[in-house]
Amino acid sequence: MNNKFDALKDDDSGDHDQDQGSQKDCEKEKNDNDEDNDQNIAKKIAVPGVGEHPLQYNYSFWYSRRTPGRPASTQSYESNIKQIGSFASVEQFWRFYSHMIRPGDLTGHSDFHLFKEGIKPMWEDDANKLGGKWIIRLRKGLASRCWENLILAMLGEQFMVGEEICGAVVSVRFQEDIISIWNKTASDQATITRIRDTLRRVLNLPPNTIMEYKTHTDSIKAWEDFHGLVNAVGGR
Repeated sequence: MNNKFDALKDDDSGDHDQDQGSQKDCEKEKNDNDEDNDQNIAKKIAVPGVGEHPLQYNYSFWYSRRTPGRPASTQSYESNIKQIGSFASVEQFWRFYSHMIRPGDLTGHSDFHLFKEGIKPMWEDDANKLGGKWIIRLRKGLASRCWENLILAMLGEQFMVGEEICGAVVSVRFQEDIISIWNKTASDQATITRIRDTLRRVLNLPPNTIMEYKTHTDSIKAWEDFHGLVNAVGGR
């Protein structure tokens, strides 16, 4: 079966030579037009089809990949996350998910994001900026099962925290994989505790599993401190 997201697997080839003559220019123009069309399709508000089972919220799948060690910025991160598409029903979800590569089969520094429609998977998004995330680090081989269990629980509203859930992320790295679930209000201790307990249950985590909650404010500060240090060292 042809995988409709095959292009996602090879999106880590680095910068391309932009001075290859008119043929490359024509190809670039065609690709830009195709990308604009894809983005227009992705931005259409999803609605359940006739006879389908609607979800409580619409959701969007996103994908990102970058080369480790390459300097990053908020702007470069935002331009690197690609929206795969949105869905509003159980059936539409499975049509996307059944064609997607499983996290355990991804290589390099890759992420899948599943967020409520209209919320970008960025700390600075209005829906996220006062929130945080639960983080669980996984040994290799567990990401696919845990990711599927997590997103099915999220779509099925098993967390029972109203509108607090923003989305979830699976991050594939070289030595480990990481899954996280994001919520709106980092100061709501009762909600954070309920999300933690539900995570333990739906992922069937051992009692000694280390789970870390990190506010997006802290994440932003850590990112700025790290890149400030890198820039300072690089300038010497």
